[in-house]
Amino acid sequence: MVKICCLGAGYVGGPTMAVIALKCPAIEVCVVDISVPRIAAWNSDQLPIYEPGLDEVVKQCRGRNLFFSNDLEKHVAEADIIFVSVNTPTKTRGLGAGKAADLTYWESAARMIADVAKSDKIVVEKSTVPVKTAEAIEKILTHNSKGINFQILSNPEFLAEGTAIEDLFKPDRVLIGGRETPEGQKAVKALKDVYANWVPEDRILTTNLWSAELSKLAANAFLAQRISSVNAISALCEATGANVAEVAYAVGKDSRIGPKFLSASVGFGGSCFQKDILNLVYICECNGLPEVANYWKQVIKINDYQKSRFVNRVVSSMFNTVSGKKIAVLGFAFKKDTGDTRETAAIDVCKGLLGDKAKISIYDPQVTEDQIQRDLVMNKFDWDHPIHLQPMSPTTVKQVSVTWDAYEATKGAHGICILTEWDEFKTLDYKKIYDSMQKPAFLFDGRNVIDAEKMREIGFIVYSIGKPLDPWLKDMPAVA
Repeated sequence: MVKICCLGAGYVGGPTMAVIALKCPAIEVCVVDISVPRIAAWNSDQLPIYEPGLDEVVKQCRGRNLFFSNDLEKHVAEADIIFVSVNTPTKTRGLGAGKAADLTYWESAARMIADVAKSDKIVVEKSTVPVKTAEAIEKILTHNSKGINFQILSNPEFLAEGTAIEDLFKPDRVLIGGRETPEGQKAVKALKDVYANWVPEDRILTTNLWSAELSKLAANAFLAQRISSVNAISALCEATGANVAEVAYAVGKDSRIGPKFLSASVGFGGSCFQKDILNLVYICECNGLPEVANYWKQVIKINDYQKSRFVNRVVSSMFNTVSGKKIAVLGFAFKKDTGDTRETAAIDVCKGLLGDKAKISIYDPQVTEDQIQRDLVMNKFDWDHPIHLQPMSPTTVKQVSVTWDAYEATKGAHGICILTEWDEFKTLDYKKIYDSMQKPAFLFDGRNVIDAEKMREIGFIVYSIGKPLDPWLKDMPAVA
């Protein structure tokens, strides 16, 4: 029986291994993690992450050929294939601070594997890592190998949160990068055979190690670039009276461009886009390519610009001050159908409003109050370290309250900011909300989920990103 072990029970390791276990009943899969509470959650009825369809998959396999454990060394020693999906945060100090990936967790994983391995292993890079990580890991393993053979493969994940299970069942492609040696190709084939249990052969692509590592960074950079492109156009639409939804639709009808990832919004978030682009920028700089680095940096600059532009719109429309005013924030996750708040645009928007002394009331159907408070006091890249190594947050932000109901959040508010496109926000009773608010009542739609004309009929002053401006907003400066 082939045994697979995965180091890291997070958003990547958990769902990926659960699907491998479901689709390959002949393979024993064990997910290990140093965090005791996290493994306990994977073994309970309340899984540590929310992902549509994940519960069913885990319940079908858990205890049969899918196991979750804190005993790293035992399972690593027994495994034939070891997936490593540990945190690769952005460095906050030292060489490459603010851009380079911090490979501390990766390196300690590699050293542990070398330490406990008694037989040949295939080690698979699953976390998003900078190009050439595989080479570094390979050196650590071979210098500590005690005569054991290690083959390193890169198998980047292309999951989108909120549709991870679907993406795993029917991937656009599975990418496997390996060494171009006979042993390397044998390892590639072994991993390919696992995926071939449910993925059509023509969707499993094999490349060299560097191509696989770079393809992941490039794919995320291209996706983020599309969002920044449409967001840049949204600012021009507001200035000229064009409607970004109509422009994006017309552009997306071109079959060479296609319609996906062309929704203007308050900005992209998530654990990968910004991190991967910063990583790409750093690699370009290290290889003496400043022009390429600056090109990709601009994608992040436009994203930051979009968030600050949104905050400026809110403040300038409300008589240039939100001090002491209650602002309702609907949605805190970085997108709908996930409880994940990593790098969510909501953090920067809330911090911007708090900087002007607003009182904020937040409602999100999947995010806990504890998580929101942590996000608002945490330093920029702290979220990407394992939870037990994150600074504890003794300070809570007093001007922030979290409710479990949109009507409670908006009661008595001067303005509403919609920051996540949850479906339920389309069907709220906005007349009831309007009646409970201070007047004039403002509605700032950062995700273009509501029908602006209907809201204006109710009485709201509406700002929708990239849409023709309300007469009220026309005289207000867009950028402070």
